[in-house]
Amino acid sequence: MTAGYDTLTEKEKETLRLLLGGHDAKSIARHLGLSVHTIHERLRDARRKMAVSSSREAARLLHRIEGQDHELLGDKRIGDDRPTMAAQSDRQTISSTGDWRRAAWIAGGLAMTISLALLAMLAQSGTNVSAGNGQTAAPPLIARTSSSEAAATEAARHFLALLDHDDWAGSWKATHKSFQMLNTVEWWAQTSQSVRTRIGKPISRELATVDFTAAPPNGYWVITFKARYGNQASVTETLQMASEDGGWKLAAISIE
Repeated sequence: MTAGYDTLTEKEKETLRLLLGGHDAKSIARHLGLSVHTIHERLRDARRKMAVSSSREAARLLHRIEGQDHELLGDKRIGDDRPTMAAQSDRQTISSTGDWRRAAWIAGGLAMTISLALLAMLAQSGTNVSAGNGQTAAPPLIARTSSSEAAATEAARHFLALLDHDDWAGSWKATHKSFQMLNTVEWWAQTSQSVRTRIGKPISRELATVDFTAAPPNGYWVITFKARYGNQASVTETLQMASEDGGWKLAAISIE
């Protein structure tokens, strides 16, 4: 099983991960700025290398292998399955704690990776500003300041509070546009409710770490909390907060 995985190129793996996240060939092509023909070629080659008959089967096999390797980047969607969140009935069936943990990784870990790429793309396409010489320049990075840290942390707490009250629609609205481009509110609600059933109601939560990364387009905060749930005694919640409209919104979330 891993022999086929070892022969996959990074581009083929990236395409399979997007497919597993709910995208079809056309939406993958749009996200990556490629032709649909190129995406179909990648999927065809991936099927051949993984020795499977369907692209989705290849994507699920990739997820299973990488889930074992990562032993969980977890996807804290106080919900479930991937950073990470877009909906489709064959997306994944979560039937056990182990399956849920792997699903959580997909939603969080993968969503986090894709979100960073989308943030950079959005910066280049829609948020560039004139440099005064006929060219465009990316907006300046937001500096790491105490006020920025406090605002991002408060936004993260607010987001978790929405999850604690099972307000799936409200929490989706509090996510960054890069997250919403990948995940529908319907899928978010469905997977979040599924995870809630498994981990139970929140009992307590404490702030653990707050880190800033000066990455395009404006830098982002990674905030972690240590929490307890009714069915899960020790949980690490990791939220990636990105700037939008003068504030901070969730770009990805993971749980482990």
